[in-house]
Amino acid sequence: MTKILLLTDIHGKYDTISDFMECDPDIVIIAGDITDCGDPQEANEVLRQIDVPCFAIPGNCDLPEILNVIEYSDAVNLHGTSLEIGNTTFTGVGGSNPTPFNTPFELSEEELCELLEKAKKRGRQNVHNVLICHAPPYCTLDDIGGTHVGCKCFRDNLSDFDLVCCGHIHDHTGAVDIEGTLVVNPGPASEGKYAVITLGDEPKEIEVELLTL
Repeated sequence: MTKILLLTDIHGKYDTISDFMECDPDIVIIAGDITDCGDPQEANEVLRQIDVPCFAIPGNCDLPEILNVIEYSDAVNLHGTSLEIGNTTFTGVGGSNPTPFNTPFELSEEELCELLEKAKKRGRQNVHNVLICHAPPYCTLDDIGGTHVGCKCFRDNLSDFDLVCCGHIHDHTGAVDIEGTLVVNPGPASEGKYAVITLGDEPKEIEVELLTL
């Protein structure tokens, strides 16, 4: 079994990272928005507090330069690539599809699709197949004022994954099953929210706890 700590939307609130780590995870996933449009070097305030394998991607509120910061840290920059650990393949795509707010790391649907296809080619189907993305799949935990704002490309590729770890939409947190794929948005870590996900030895053996400090 593998115990995963899922954090997203930290937004520059770095003083609680050690509290999250008290759940004693085997792996940490950071699904974007480490900073709040601030200095990318701030990400080191998070990453240096994590002493287990960590996979991170940027969010729309991270400057693109954060990719270099993650790359030269002890964490794994999973943006646009895949990595296999044991019986699990992790695939990552950061940033978000366009928003009305002109945030620093927004990509077109076409660019997100290209990144996802490139990333999938670097991995293989495994017992567990995990997509780490900042934006949620379209029509999944993505409603804002009656409008769905998620990524259509991620929705179209759901069948390739057993688990999707996302964030971005602060008001639509939860864990939902979409035709056999579990989509999890733990809520913003800036508000003390997180998820503990346990992967078992068999396909689809996934448990999710949504928690708040």
